Amino acid sequence: MTETEKLRSSNFIRNIIDEDLRQNKNDGRVHTRFPPEPNGYLHIGHAKSICLNFGFAQEYNGLCNLRFDDTNPEKESVEYTDAIQADVRWLGFDWGDRLYYASDYFEKLYEFAEHLIRHGKAYVDSLNADQIREYRGTLTGPGRESPYRNRSAEENLDLFRRMRAGEFKDGEHVLRTRIDMASPNINMRDPVIYRIKRAHHHRTGDKWCIYPMYDYTHCISDALEGITHSLCTLEFEDHRPLYDWCLDQLPVPCHPQQIEFARLNLNYTITSKRKLNQLVTEGHVSDWDDPRLPTITGMRRRGYTPAAIRDFCERIGLTKNDTVIDMSVLENCVREELDRTTRRVMAVLRPLRVVITNYPEDQTEELEAPYHPVQPEMGGRKVPFSRVIYIERDDFMEDPPKKFFRLGPGREVRLRYAYFIKCEKVIKDEKTGAVVELRCSYDPATKGGNAPDGRKMKGTIHWVSAAHALQAEVRLYDRLFTTPDPGRDENWRALLNPASMEIIPHAFVEPGLVEAQPEERYQFERLGYFCVDRRDAATGRPVFNRTVTLKDSWLKENKV
Repeated sequence: MTETEKLRSSNFIRNIIDEDLRQNKNDGRVHTRFPPEPNGYLHIGHAKSICLNFGFAQEYNGLCNLRFDDTNPEKESVEYTDAIQADVRWLGFDWGDRLYYASDYFEKLYEFAEHLIRHGKAYVDSLNADQIREYRGTLTGPGRESPYRNRSAEENLDLFRRMRAGEFKDGEHVLRTRIDMASPNINMRDPVIYRIKRAHHHRTGDKWCIYPMYDYTHCISDALEGITHSLCTLEFEDHRPLYDWCLDQLPVPCHPQQIEFARLNLNYTITSKRKLNQLVTEGHVSDWDDPRLPTITGMRRRGYTPAAIRDFCERIGLTKNDTVIDMSVLENCVREELDRTTRRVMAVLRPLRVVITNYPEDQTEELEAPYHPVQPEMGGRKVPFSRVIYIERDDFMEDPPKKFFRLGPGREVRLRYAYFIKCEKVIKDEKTGAVVELRCSYDPATKGGNAPDGRKMKGTIHWVSAAHALQAEVRLYDRLFTTPDPGRDENWRALLNPASMEIIPHAFVEPGLVEAQPEERYQFERLGYFCVDRRDAATGRPVFNRTVTLKDSWLKENKV
């Protein structure tokens, strides 16, 4: 059994759908929806939901809607709706002509509310928010009925229509369902389904001054759209009885099935929209697309690929229990995808000047270098080589230990795709004693990195020609927080990692990268995978974000 088959057989939602199809439930249809609230940018947790809803629709030749649950106009905007659509498309999914908004149904939702009132299932309550909370009771004790609970249907209809007409102040009245104030499920204790809110809506303008609550809106929207399987995260499990109750009371065209799954939690980051918004608005990160954030747009800017994110969501599977996934699992998916798909080039982040003393001063030659070691179809390029090159500062040690196979005084190494060189002299700054230059000799017979006399070289290092290299800015990223579960701490901002980003302003890359385009990805040999920044890169001076290292060294370095 393949890994994909194992994941498929353990997917409890897929098993539910398979059983529904065997019983010809919903006339054999599978119709899902992805219902984001346009009050922020999507993150990796939403990516899981996107992959589930659109993925199941594709797998069963069904349909998936994109619907914005825009019932809270104070926190919603067109910016967020546009960004969400871009994220879903970037992940590789499309909703066709099935783009909906909860606001499309505001009139119908209002009519259904009147239906509940006429049938004694809803009433206008004049308690304020604090009183409603007090009357609701506790998790261990029942609630109390509001003194306004037994208003007549006629009085409730009159008050509700006057609420819509704008006769009352915000918070003066609400509409509540009449269910059971003694229910052990606190969500069933006459929940509020409409409130007065004088707020400009990004689609309906100032037409409405009352807005429906999410729990009431969501189930009806599902039913009106013919959804068969309403997939949501575990925090809505206790809301399912209300979902079903509302649909049972109303003349809706169908009754979708709500199914809950565990949300996606990653360590060393947060996925709370509220806290992510705080990070952005308080300036702890540059914006919603900061590459350190777990937002989809941030991961895209960092260089993650849609295929890697989809693979990650498939690998972690589905459960009914909340778990925390190690960030390295996501990074491994990205690393495996980039290993297959990216071209190799050379870059030097912290340059050390090397003068090859026996190489002609006025000579330049172009050396052949493949773009991928095992995928010749990617082609290759010519890399300029000259008398003065830059190597990585870490590839030289003045007093190297026994197992250091790179460059040192009197030592010889292979330059990738070029020649063997030997360190003959070390030049230091007279004041600081820091190494500023190496004087080396090269063996002309070792062109291409092979010695005709058969001698082997344990160390191979990368380099760029100083006369031809392109200067670039490189940004290295680390975990955003210093602890695995920062969201649990009230003082979570204090846990931000001050070393989560390092900017290297004067790195050097191969000259061919002068044409690199935003979002193009490369492997910098021996350094990691990098992506051209889609926001800050400029013509002739690229900016590269490190997507992920070549190996999962973070856990080892941090002894986790």
